[in-house]
Amino acid sequence: HVPCGSGFKSKHAYRNGYFATRIKLPAGYTAGTNTAFYLSNNEAHPGFHDEIDMEFLGTIPGEPYTLQTNVYVRGSGDGRIIGREMRFHLWFDPAAGFHNYAILWNPDAITFFVDDVPIRRYERKTELTFPDRPMWAYGSIWDASDWATDHGRYRADYRYQPFVARFDRFVVAGCGPGAPPSCRPARASPVGTGLTRQQYAAMRWAQQRHMVYYYCQDFRRDRSLTPEC
Repeated sequence: HVPCGSGFKSKHAYRNGYFATRIKLPAGYTAGTNTAFYLSNNEAHPGFHDEIDMEFLGTIPGEPYTLQTNVYVRGSGDGRIIGREMRFHLWFDPAAGFHNYAILWNPDAITFFVDDVPIRRYERKTELTFPDRPMWAYGSIWDASDWATDHGRYRADYRYQPFVARFDRFVVAGCGPGAPPSCRPARASPVGTGLTRQQYAAMRWAQQRHMVYYYCQDFRRDRSLTPEC
């Protein structure tokens, strides 16, 4: 089988906003698959794009899915793609039913939510470490055998096809590239763009109990490429 996939794209681009959907992942042997909900401008800026990802990395029976969140900023200046990965094993089985996943992209921070629990907040430090060009919203499922499951140890096995990810209840609330200044970013909480004390406590719980990788804690990586660390 030739590696393949399927996906969709929003009709319009946005320069900020709240993007959410419910997803039910395929069950069983799903190694090598990548189910993604993300923002990107790769088609407008090939090789030098921005991207905000929520990716579900397929697995083998008995092992959990990995939710990988990631931020790319202007591709890579030196020929390398610089990712900012934070990975989680969720507190539920994402293939057993629908759960809500959301990206809140504001001028000051990007917040990732799972069932309204903020699991990660990536704050703006400098223009070089934060995406600020318009992006489209995407959903997809595709064959990422080379890296998705245990660094490519387990690959997609098409004896277990079809691999079907189900998306529904889309929410897109944002400002387009030509929106007037009166178009304000979506609020992260009742207190405004920041999180409440309860939300910060929930995020600490998610990261302390369920985070399995954080790029700023990986000392094998070149820290000069991610100055925000």
